[in-house]
Amino acid sequence: MAAGEAQLTALPGGVVTRPGADQDGLTQSARTQAAQTQAAQTRAAQTQPARTRVARTRPASRTTAVLPLPGAGLAYEVTGDGPAVVLVHGFGLDMRMWEPQVEHLAARYRVVRYDCRGFGASGPFDPAVPYTHAADLVALLDHLAIGQAVLAGLSFGGRVALQTALAAPARVRDLVLLDAVLDGVPWDPGSAAALDELARRVQAGGAPAGREAWLAHPLFAAARQRPELAAQLAAMVAGYPGQHWLGRDPHRPVQRPAIEALEDVATPALVAVGDRDVPGFREMSGVLARRIPGAD
Repeated sequence: MAAGEAQLTALPGGVVTRPGADQDGLTQSARTQAAQTQAAQTRAAQTQPARTRVARTRPASRTTAVLPLPGAGLAYEVTGDGPAVVLVHGFGLDMRMWEPQVEHLAARYRVVRYDCRGFGASGPFDPAVPYTHAADLVALLDHLAIGQAVLAGLSFGGRVALQTALAAPARVRDLVLLDAVLDGVPWDPGSAAALDELARRVQAGGAPAGREAWLAHPLFAAARQRPELAAQLAAMVAGYPGQHWLGRDPHRPVQRPAIEALEDVATPALVAVGDRDVPGFREMSGVLARRIPGAD
């Protein structure tokens, strides 16, 4: 029997009290029949394997820590056991966005989620120390002794996952690209205008004004219709330091843009986009699905 499971043998049968019965609710003939039935069931239970199992859910183990890296520390959390799955958050957000998925995935996988450099509990960073998000992710895999992992990323996180698959293909088992940003595919006019407005707001009012403009972007239009989700997004964006907006990001340029290397992606990839997402995301996902050889 697997750990965390309880094995029970059920003996069906009930007794209904009726007039003329003794104190235990049985007439003499019923008592005799019940005794015979009980004896037969006992013999059957001794000779046949139990067939009914009741599974109990075990709480997944959860570890939270910080990985020191040059110029920053990566806050991360590991939950559950099994093959590794790494979750990479969207821009301006942090690992808390994955809370609804972690409990479900941790029943079968070792789930790693983390705050990318400059986001959430991993920011602010030292603007004098060059880095790449892909190298940070590989360093986290090394730290956790994970040889290969499934990488799942949303939006900006999808870009990080894709860049990691191109930079270190041996470390990536599968890709899950959710509304992944693909540089080189233009944004739709509405999204592009909102990004221009964000840049103007940051220039005029700094990171606080940028956070407000970011939450007003069409990317979050569907989420704003759900008050609880909108509040969760606002809480995460409130913790974003905004260094990437302020021109203090020493991220090294990628050697080869992802859009020029999609045919070289060697891992299977699941590409997904929502029907209420902005047109830019739908176009980017279409390019990824068409050009990545193992895309589904």
